[in-house]
Amino acid sequence: MFGIGVSRAELAQGEFWIRVLGARVTRFSKCSELAVLNRSAGAWVDVSREMEELLREALRAYELSAGLVNAAVLPSMLAIGYTRSLAEGVSTATIEDARPAPPLTEVLAVRSRRARLERECGLDLGGIAKGWMADRLSVQLGTNVLANIGGDLRAMGPGPKGDGWPVGFGGVTVMLCDQGAATSSMRRRRWGELHHLIDPRTGLPSTSELQEVSVVAVTGCDAEIVAKTALLLGPELATAYCAAHAQASWLSR
Repeated sequence: MFGIGVSRAELAQGEFWIRVLGARVTRFSKCSELAVLNRSAGAWVDVSREMEELLREALRAYELSAGLVNAAVLPSMLAIGYTRSLAEGVSTATIEDARPAPPLTEVLAVRSRRARLERECGLDLGGIAKGWMADRLSVQLGTNVLANIGGDLRAMGPGPKGDGWPVGFGGVTVMLCDQGAATSSMRRRRWGELHHLIDPRTGLPSTSELQEVSVVAVTGCDAEIVAKTALLLGPELATAYCAAHAQASWLSR
């Protein structure tokens, strides 16, 4: 996090907010708010205001991506062995248990401070949560700030020199001003022949010919959605999709 006119105390408070909220929306902690929702599939569950907003953002991502950004991929994540933080190591994969993700709009219902998942379904909010938190944090910190949550960025204001906030993408420096940016990649979070980027159409790790897509968009969350969608679409369709939904993009095979 960086901010012009933002005190160290305010930056520390922002970092604390991210850590607390991140602990509530992770799937890796049994006591997180998301874990409770996943365990309660089939029943209505009370959720916080932040979780409600994040779930609605997941539904928006599903619509914007025509179903390719689908938070209901948790069963496939577990099947490929991604059951805990990669820092703790992967579990034994049971690929035969992977299956196409159900339409998110059919298995997730959200009301005011309440949510319900259909039985045998589970959510992984992953990148959507990172982009959403970067957007929220930037608003909290001030009018000339840069928030970076696990590679999902949101820049507000003209930056330190008045020409934007410098961000590196694929060997080039991009100046961001009131914009978001994100990268979706199959080059990281890999183990053996597997990786974490699930194609919800198959329930298996993506076999796209694109290895990495970086995007600049209006917000960090939009950038996350567009980058992941473009990567899953593959090179033939990604260029047109990015032209329609991104302000700038970089595609790498």
